[in-house]
Amino acid sequence: MHLNVPLRRISQCSGLDRSAAETSEMTGELQRLDDAELVRLTGQGEVRALEVLYDRYARAAFAFAVRIVGDPLEAEEILQEAFLRVWQQANRFQHARGSFASWLLSITHNLAIDALRRRQRRPQRADMVDFFEVLRTEVDTAVDLEEAAVVAELRQQVQAAMAQLPERQREVLELAYFQGLTQREIAELLDEPLGTIKTRMRLGLQKLQEALQAQRPETSGS
Repeated sequence: MHLNVPLRRISQCSGLDRSAAETSEMTGELQRLDDAELVRLTGQGEVRALEVLYDRYARAAFAFAVRIVGDPLEAEEILQEAFLRVWQQANRFQHARGSFASWLLSITHNLAIDALRRRQRRPQRADMVDFFEVLRTEVDTAVDLEEAAVVAELRQQVQAAMAQLPERQREVLELAYFQGLTQREIAELLDEPLGTIKTRMRLGLQKLQEALQAQRPETSGS
C-alpha cells in the first residue's frame, strides 16, 4: 500500500523539510529498525518511522478490517484511522505487553466494531466473531508473509484465551463457532436445557473477551 491521505496530512503537520536524498537515506536507516524502536521514534514525532510501520503492516490490518466489516472501502477508512491513532498514541505502546502488530490489530478491531455498531446491524454476540474467524482463516504465506505472521499471532492469543475458560463454556463456544451449530442444536447434542447453553455461551464470551483484552497492549477506544 502507498502512503495515503491521513499520513500525508501527518507529514505536512510535522513541519519536516528534508531533501529527497535525505529522506531516502533516513527511510533506509529506519527500515533496518525493529518495530518497538520505530514506535518510539513515532512517539517523538518522526513521521517517517510511522511510514515504515505502515508499509510493514497496512496490508495485514486492512485484511483484518475487511473480515470484520465486509466492505473494502470502509476497511480502508478504518485502516487510515488506525494509523492516525498509532501516531497520536505511540507513547502509550508497551512492548513488554505485546507486539506492535497485536497493538495495531487491537486498534483496528475496536474501530471496526464501532463501525458495525454505527450500522446497527451487529448481532448481540458477534463482537468476538472476527477472532474466531481468524482461527478458521488460512492465509497463503506465499502471497503475504506479513499477514500470515499477524494471523498466527492472533490464533495463539485466541487459543490461549480459550484454554482459560471452564470446560463447559469452552465446549459450547467450540461447537458454535468452529462446528457451526446453533444454540438449539448444541442443547440437543449435549442433552442440556437451551437456557443453560445460552448462559454458558454468554459467560464464555464475556470471559474470553476479558482474557483477550488482558493479553493485549493498552489502547484507548474511539
